[in-house]
Amino acid sequence: MKIIPLHNQKSLIKKASDHDREAQKQLFEQFSPKMLGICRQYVKDLHHAEDLMLQGFLKVFTNLAKFKHEGSFEGWIRRIMVNTCFSYLRKKNVINLSDEDYVFNDTATESLENTSVEDIQKLIDQLPEGYKMVFNLYAIEGYKHSEIAQKLGVSESTSKSQLFKARKLLQENYLKMNTTIHEIK
Repeated sequence: MKIIPLHNQKSLIKKASDHDREAQKQLFEQFSPKMLGICRQYVKDLHHAEDLMLQGFLKVFTNLAKFKHEGSFEGWIRRIMVNTCFSYLRKKNVINLSDEDYVFNDTATESLENTSVEDIQKLIDQLPEGYKMVFNLYAIEGYKHSEIAQKLGVSESTSKSQLFKARKLLQENYLKMNTTIHEIK
């Protein structure tokens, strides 16, 4: 990946906001792999994730003049991608956050050291959408529960319980996956 010094990035952003297609292409090429990964965290289907990433970049380029250079440009794009995914999931009506009880297996987990990234992503994909959304926002994006609650329109305690349930379900599914692998061997 080509590294662009900060002062060059500022001029590249300026050119892109002035509708310079080459500058927009450079920004897209620089950030699209990471942004696809972010969209993929929220949407299981790769094709839908790609569509959402492209929609997100359309919003980025449409609103580029609004970027104030006060924070990270990548963080600004990231937030647009996450919000684009939220909008999609809300329209599809798949975000369902509830405080209903869930029964967990308290068996200790094994080490994740030998688990591939693909297997971890599969485990995350198996989570119900509400759990997955909160887990990604908290554990991967670094949001606080107060921010998640505000973003999703729920209470902080709902955010915390969804994260707890997501972690427990991940643990449970991880143990099932490892048990299946060991039975095959």
